[in-house]
Amino acid sequence: MRVLLTAIVLAAAASAAAAQPYPSRPIRMILPNPPGGANDIVGRIVAQKLSTILGQQLVVDNRGGAGGAIGAEIAASAVPDGHTLLAATFATHTTVPHLHKKIAYDPLGGFVPIALFAVQYSMLSAHPGFPPNTVKDLIAYAKAKPGAINYASAGPGSTSDFTGRMFAKTADIQFTLVHYKGGGPAITALLAGEAQINFGPIPATAPLVRGGRLKAIAVSGTTRSVAMPDVPTVSESGVPGFSASAWVGLMAPVGTPRPIIEKLAAAAKEALESGDVREQLIKAGAEPAFKPPQPFAQFVREEYERYGKLVRELGLKAL
Repeated sequence: MRVLLTAIVLAAAASAAAAQPYPSRPIRMILPNPPGGANDIVGRIVAQKLSTILGQQLVVDNRGGAGGAIGAEIAASAVPDGHTLLAATFATHTTVPHLHKKIAYDPLGGFVPIALFAVQYSMLSAHPGFPPNTVKDLIAYAKAKPGAINYASAGPGSTSDFTGRMFAKTADIQFTLVHYKGGGPAITALLAGEAQINFGPIPATAPLVRGGRLKAIAVSGTTRSVAMPDVPTVSESGVPGFSASAWVGLMAPVGTPRPIIEKLAAAAKEALESGDVREQLIKAGAEPAFKPPQPFAQFVREEYERYGKLVRELGLKAL
């Protein structure tokens, strides 16, 4: 009975929202990561432009934890009137559902995809005092000292967690996985020397490498990053075929009226086609990659199925 009443209330709210101009007040964009991480950087760049286009402030609400699951759960249960959105990530819709035994949202049926913003490669970086400088050196060091390396994870099921575990499995090495409450805290731990290595999205780690506070070992993509062209890929550095990338996009709770979805998608397209946004994203280490609602939905489903299969093949365990 409670579920039925909740559905009726949400449907009524969505119907009322469709009857008035949109947006009628500031929009809350839940970002399921702490401030300072790559998803936060990308989300804020796009949110600022969307605020200008839509004529209402997009207020970024950081809700980190559980690899993004906490923020996704909050967004999924919001009133579907277009005034609460989710900056959906690779983790929330691809890895977390396969690596957590229980989550309180449906990654495929609980949201309406609006637009893909950007694709991100991760960079395997290290504390400057860590001896290895290449992937081959790292593998040799790890095999000589099994478990002695602390790997900073952004949380169970997060992109850095998944990429790190996949790298360890593929390279046949061991390290100690240390979970933090998001990408920002994980990088802070790396800077402090609490951990030695981390796969962090390039938007967050590239400035630190350029400033000499971290050292780059390799990038996770199939090709080198436009932002860091001098850093080799993991695949070309000793682990052939290794590849991992992440993404950020905009979603709304299921039940959000179609006209609102279409207006948001058009605004996102305009934002991502603007030169200043593209320049900011590329400078931050992200690759602009707009997809409208239907292609984005198909992309998410394919990613969900692909990485679910990979989790099973690699024998990665749910947490």
